[in-house]
Amino acid sequence: MKSAKKPEGLDLTCLTEEDRVKLEIAEEIGVFDKVVAGGWRCLSARESGRIGGILSRRRRQERARKAESVDAEEQMPGCGAGVSE
Repeated sequence: MKSAKKPEGLDLTCLTEEDRVKLEIAEEIGVFDKVVAGGWRCLSARESGRIGGILSRRRRQERARKAESVDAEEQMPGCGAGVSE
């Protein structure tokens, strides 16, 4: 008995946050239509790697921004506990 194949294409109605970001990147690099028509597996290794690289860079940048904002909050004088006069 053969297993049923998934339909070609991408279901845009139920996406995870990661898939939304990946689609945004796919649109930026010009492969959005290809992904919507054939799904993620229709991309070449180079295209997939590029999306993964950009996604990774964005995550690192986001972590750095969060770390900077936490550091900035800790260095603000007179804004909470730990400040002696």
